Amino acid sequence: MPFLSGLWDLSFDKNFVIHYRNFQSKIIPNQKHSKCNFCNFASMNSLVDKYNIPGPRYTSYPTVPYWNEAGFTADLWKKSVIRSFSESNAEEGISIYIHLPFCEALCTFCACHKRITKQHSVEIPYMESVLKEWKLYLELFNQESQAQTQKPKLKELHLGGGTPTFFSPENLRTLLQGIFDTVDIAEDQEFSFEGHPNNTTKAHLLTLYDLGFTRVSFGVQDYDPKVQKAINRIQPFENVKNVTEWAREIGYKGVSHDLVFGLPHQSWEAMEFTIRKTLELKPDRLAFYSYAHVPWVKGVGQRGFDENDLPSGEEKRRLYEDGKKLLEDLGYIEVGMDHFALHHDDLYQSLIQKKLHRNFMGYTSSKTQLMVVLGMSAISDSWYAFAQNVKTVEEYQNMVEEGQIPVFRGHILDQEDLKIRKHILNLMCQLETSWDLQTSFPEIENAIEKLKEMESDGLVEIAENQIKITEKGRAFTRNVAMVFDLRMLRNKPETRIFSMTI
Repeated sequence: MPFLSGLWDLSFDKNFVIHYRNFQSKIIPNQKHSKCNFCNFASMNSLVDKYNIPGPRYTSYPTVPYWNEAGFTADLWKKSVIRSFSESNAEEGISIYIHLPFCEALCTFCACHKRITKQHSVEIPYMESVLKEWKLYLELFNQESQAQTQKPKLKELHLGGGTPTFFSPENLRTLLQGIFDTVDIAEDQEFSFEGHPNNTTKAHLLTLYDLGFTRVSFGVQDYDPKVQKAINRIQPFENVKNVTEWAREIGYKGVSHDLVFGLPHQSWEAMEFTIRKTLELKPDRLAFYSYAHVPWVKGVGQRGFDENDLPSGEEKRRLYEDGKKLLEDLGYIEVGMDHFALHHDDLYQSLIQKKLHRNFMGYTSSKTQLMVVLGMSAISDSWYAFAQNVKTVEEYQNMVEEGQIPVFRGHILDQEDLKIRKHILNLMCQLETSWDLQTSFPEIENAIEKLKEMESDGLVEIAENQIKITEKGRAFTRNVAMVFDLRMLRNKPETRIFSMTI
């Protein structure tokens, strides 16, 4: 789940206008008022109340609602892929994300693109389509004369969903071997997958380990039975314990658990119980992230509970603050804004070495310029462009069968986009950014002015040509990044399109 795979907390529901317009009028100044006056929220008596507004999670910039789809074509996408492959494959390799969308049951907290079915006959046809899509990219790489003698060098591979362990170990082996037969695998590769504790078998873990996988992430969310029932995710601790211990016995170097705060019926007492149970297993890293409540998004299924059952903004903030403190007391270090890792973990080491990266898969310890996604709905990144695959299994399979790379929308980044993207990545990964003549942009002074109220609240430090997010401000990283989001600032949305920042 933290590996978003092109799945974002947004929508274009025409019925949800008021909240975001209020946010725009109070936080984003118009041309007559250059200062962002957060004090307009005089009635609010806490930082949470003050800054808890709709905002992107910034797994990309520009964010999907502000893509220039009119300026995007499949041919332009292909050209950007060829360019990126030619520039970067030999030196750093490429990343592949494979979206495996099938789940046997609907988890009502999930905003991912998925297909609910118990019919495992869907596995082989879908795998065949994925391999056909990959063949289309191989043909594309070979169109460039400079790349004719180059095999893709596979640096990073991730299986997400959906539920990757919906697929049998044998079918996963067939799928992956079909990829591996066509690439050179980098010496320092990082292969990972998302496993459901209820259906990940020892055979899954052994098979993927034999294929080079060394990291696995298990979705825990919460151990409180009442919460599990509300989100339709009944998952005993013993199941998580079994898969975690199996992974370690087999030799996986990294085991991660996902915890979610802000779910229905959550209390601090239950959250503390979940964290302490998790720490009995001592995963190498944790994703401890905010539930994105977006029930207006078509198909996400977030209607399994009453919205009154959700924690208030203040309650949710406590879950985060107290949860963060407990995790730190237990030896975990916060990385980015919602990940925690032990000292030995690669994610923490990449933070120290200033190599931490963020993309549609979330935070990662390695970076490649080109990330190719395979499967329905997910978003590829050539650095110079984004492209999203079609959102249904049927349409995806039909397009691939017709010999088309199955993208249906995207965005070609201009020079300004590339500058802003780097600033937002810096903020999301290193909690700071700086600029010079080459990396500055016209609205930089306006951005600084908007941050002054945050500075007075102790959330940021402003120096000459530099912004740093303080420890106090870490939870508001998304808010800081929004100040640099020129496409959002210039195009006020007509509807609510993002989840809340806290």
